[in-house]
Amino acid sequence: MSGPPEIELDNAPVDMVSALHFSPATPDHLLVSSWDGSVRLYDVTKDDQLVSVQHRAPVLDVVYPEPARAYSAGLDGSVRIVDVEKGTLQTLGTHQSAVRSVVWSPTYNFLLSGSWDATVRAWDVRSPTPQILAAPQPERVYTMDADKERLVVCMAARHVRVWDLRMLRERSGHKEPAQARESSLKYQVRKVACMIDGEGFASSSVEGRIAIDYYDHSEGAQSRKYAFKCHRSTVDGVEHIFPVNALAFHPVYNTLLSGGSDATVSIWDIGTRKRIKQIPKFRSAVQAIAVSRGGERIAIGCGDGLEDGDKPVNASVFVRMSGEEAKPKPKAA
Repeated sequence: MSGPPEIELDNAPVDMVSALHFSPATPDHLLVSSWDGSVRLYDVTKDDQLVSVQHRAPVLDVVYPEPARAYSAGLDGSVRIVDVEKGTLQTLGTHQSAVRSVVWSPTYNFLLSGSWDATVRAWDVRSPTPQILAAPQPERVYTMDADKERLVVCMAARHVRVWDLRMLRERSGHKEPAQARESSLKYQVRKVACMIDGEGFASSSVEGRIAIDYYDHSEGAQSRKYAFKCHRSTVDGVEHIFPVNALAFHPVYNTLLSGGSDATVSIWDIGTRKRIKQIPKFRSAVQAIAVSRGGERIAIGCGDGLEDGDKPVNASVFVRMSGEEAKPKPKAA
């Protein structure tokens, strides 16, 4: 394969990859969660699985804020602490339905979980009574992400809520979102990712489309928002439209990576509204993307299943050296 060096990890999960996160300490370590109930830690330089921690139910998301500790979201409604050094699990708390997303706030040092029970819960992971609050939402939570000051929650029925993280960290007082929005996308939102510069967020849908939105309500800021078609192909005159399952902003360049059920990853310059690059096609649908903290490596988790019925899952995890492939192209003079 031409382009930056790329490897496929051995001992991949046996079911679809749900989330990927590089270690906050080193780009050599990658955490992978899966519908097979496992959370696995790999040394990507040695292609070596260091530990595998098994859950009782599929793991729908994982976040990795500390080198020795991660937090998982379970289909069984559990939020768990994963000790990646000892290979052990501890239940932090529970929701009344599946937990779809977990997010860590490094600014305020607490965990957030979003569930199909239509709540977002905040957790003080060091406290003997960890649940800070349960904030009701208008619908089931499908995906969440946070920047330094805000949490973005995307839900069923096109509901979007933007929360002030500082307020969610406090145990007392009435809680209301800073913004209540309707999604710019007409169909179900699959993934949301916050911009590195803190100005807004991107969201993707099952209908091959990505929306770019900004927090600022001023006319100038809102004139910058847009949506575009992607992860589509035309075969024999027939357009095939694929869900966009994965989004991630590059931590150095603030460019956007997207992965879809067409088994491709694209890199976008959201400022010029142009695609920088499409990474050569993988064997199966792209379900998750992660970029290391310094931008050195990109991880891609693949696997069929959500839209393909009885088709074999074909789960796989690829890691590639990023180089400057996510760097915006110079503007024409």
